[in-house]
Amino acid sequence: MVDNKYASVFIREAVSSCLLCKNVPCTSACKKNIDCAKVVTSLRFDNMSGARAQMVDNTACVVCTSFDCMKACLKAKIDDAVPIYDIMGVLKNMEDDSSAFENGTTGAVGDVSLEVSFCGVQCENPFFLSSSVVASDYDMLARAFEAGWAGAAFKTIGTFVPEEVSPRFSTIRKESNTFIGLKNIEQISDHTLDENLSCIRRLKKNYPSKIIIASIMGQSVEEWELLARKVEDAGADIIECNFSCPHMAASGLGSDVGQSPELVAGYTAAVKKASKLPVLAKMTPNLGHIEIPALAAVKAGADGIAAINTIKSIMNVNLQSFASSPDVSGFTSVGGYSGKAVKPIALRFINDIKQNNEMKDIPVSGMGGIETWQDAAEFMALGCGTVQITTAVMQYGYGIIYDMIDGMKRYLAKNNYTDVSQIIGRAVPKIVSADRLDRSSTCYPKFLHNTCVGCGRCVISCSDGGHQALTIGSKAEDRPVMNAKKCVGCQLCMLVCPVGAIVSGSRVKNK
Repeated sequence: MVDNKYASVFIREAVSSCLLCKNVPCTSACKKNIDCAKVVTSLRFDNMSGARAQMVDNTACVVCTSFDCMKACLKAKIDDAVPIYDIMGVLKNMEDDSSAFENGTTGAVGDVSLEVSFCGVQCENPFFLSSSVVASDYDMLARAFEAGWAGAAFKTIGTFVPEEVSPRFSTIRKESNTFIGLKNIEQISDHTLDENLSCIRRLKKNYPSKIIIASIMGQSVEEWELLARKVEDAGADIIECNFSCPHMAASGLGSDVGQSPELVAGYTAAVKKASKLPVLAKMTPNLGHIEIPALAAVKAGADGIAAINTIKSIMNVNLQSFASSPDVSGFTSVGGYSGKAVKPIALRFINDIKQNNEMKDIPVSGMGGIETWQDAAEFMALGCGTVQITTAVMQYGYGIIYDMIDGMKRYLAKNNYTDVSQIIGRAVPKIVSADRLDRSSTCYPKFLHNTCVGCGRCVISCSDGGHQALTIGSKAEDRPVMNAKKCVGCQLCMLVCPVGAIVSGSRVKNK
């Protein structure tokens, strides 16, 4: 067996270089009939157990001498092929933390249910596409539904067709990752009202078990009522009121509404009056206290809350032209920021809603930075009954649903849960006010010298960003030494260690 800490670091770095090719040339080239692309993809999306399960014959890759998969790897056209052979070997020899639930000594994966009841609507799993470009026409949603998504919030429908700009997307990068955050300046659906209604009818006819959330946006009480009636007649299952788009060209729309409890309440009441469907109020994060307009929506009749929409942003100023991006003929505008980087902000707003006594039992559909099953599980642990995803689909495609479903089931089985609803809200009691945190003890870091490679990253961070509690010798084999009198237990050293050689140690009462 190999050390799991080293192995996980190696695997994380190795699979992150995969291009996630559409035609999977590595799998096509394999003469051992191993779906190596699926294994790598599962690893990429934090589904270690699922990746192991893909390796039906755990020895086939290890004894292979042809390396056909790596010869076919398109990454080799850039620099080096993804080290598939090494990934498979390390994966095979890791300590198997998944066998316990794959062989039935705890819950069996097949016995786990992902079905949820949300606002009285039965959903086959909690995974939805959020209202955006990824859910904007019949062909797209048909492919998504066939891939396994439980439903979709259809791209926001209005009574008008907006004029769009080109380009309309921009990303922010960190080191080799080009997509930690996405800015968009796209507006609501660019199809007519009749076209969108026709699409909903066709989807419900051909995919009756899938859930259609009709996202709507009006400019007056009359428009909100009209849209609510029409989407209900078209067959939608739930209505989502878009009170949160941060970059509409016209005023009085989107987040302009969501920041006003009075407008939120008035338009929510209008939609409830016009339709018998469950109604979600989709809230903006572009304010200090999301619970204020959210509560206004609930008091006006909203059956649930959807949060968060994108965050107002400006990014990537070109220091030659001084134009920001996306660059539209030399200019840009404030746009919506999404992607993995907004996940902590989204979780904070979900918590703010769930900590409110008047909304603790209100259904919430959560979104904001969800890429993997683990991200989704975290949102559900903070009280979300369903989750919605856009940016990850824009980057990786509808196929990520496989590992979301598979990874979630394996996690639940491993932890003896039989139903995904059992984790909803489990983390809410763990979030407390700052004055309730234990300030009478210190949790010191523990250094695993057998794992440490002696790079000194921890020493640099402690010296320049901490409390100067670590030192290291001049020899390559030297390891960090902690001065307990200076260490305050901030654990910055643990966070920067590239090989997981620092873990939480003993908690000691302060003198």
